[in-house]
Amino acid sequence: MRLHYDLHIHSCLSPCSDDDMTPNNIVNMALLKELDLIAISDHNTVGNVAAVMAVGAEAGLLVVPAMELCTSEEIHLLCLFPDLAAGLAVEAVLRTEDPFIRNRPDVFGAQLLMDAQDNPVGTEERMLIAASGLDVDSALKLISGAGGVVVPAHVDRDAYSMTATLGVIPAVYGFRTVEISRHAEADAVRREHPETGGLSFLVNSDAHHLWDISEPVHAFSLQERSIPAVFQAIREGKGFCIDLPPCGTMLGNAGS
Repeated sequence: MRLHYDLHIHSCLSPCSDDDMTPNNIVNMALLKELDLIAISDHNTVGNVAAVMAVGAEAGLLVVPAMELCTSEEIHLLCLFPDLAAGLAVEAVLRTEDPFIRNRPDVFGAQLLMDAQDNPVGTEERMLIAASGLDVDSALKLISGAGGVVVPAHVDRDAYSMTATLGVIPAVYGFRTVEISRHAEADAVRREHPETGGLSFLVNSDAHHLWDISEPVHAFSLQERSIPAVFQAIREGKGFCIDLPPCGTMLGNAGS
């Protein structure tokens, strides 16, 4: 079963995202682009995930609960959760550990909480794009304990990535999959960071605008359409392909 994905999409809750990144707009754009599963990954919160999941369920689109967690080292981690409860538990810890910095909508943008009918139901007061109080080690333990899976975000970038901050992706963390940006050249990333030679690449949009949501190019090849199947593929670094003829080109050890 081939499932086209985009597992890094920001809603209007992220201050750097457009206000029209509402639950229904995101789901409808994903359907127009013929995606099978998406993840809503706002900065340090899952506040709009429930609304998007409700809209997705009605439309037949699989929505994975997620967040883009910024560690105290300012490393972005794409955190995927088995269910919304796990995401909410992680966010509760972040609210306890994080220094409270009030958002300035006039400078950083609004942080809009939405319901499943795209009605604003509130705003988030804390600045979501600020670094959390958790370092990488603590974040990995927290997400793993919640049953989630962590993917180092956009490792091809020279800011807010594990490679930019640490210089490498430490083998001690045991990652089998890392994320690269949709415009990145996989071979160039592998040349610059040889430690990625044995890892698979998850290619996401990191969309902050509706038109940036991924086209149906990258896919999982799975036995079933489910979050556990997606997690298994990410943890094992298997089941990724580029859906261009001939499909099956793996984004694993050989690159593409």
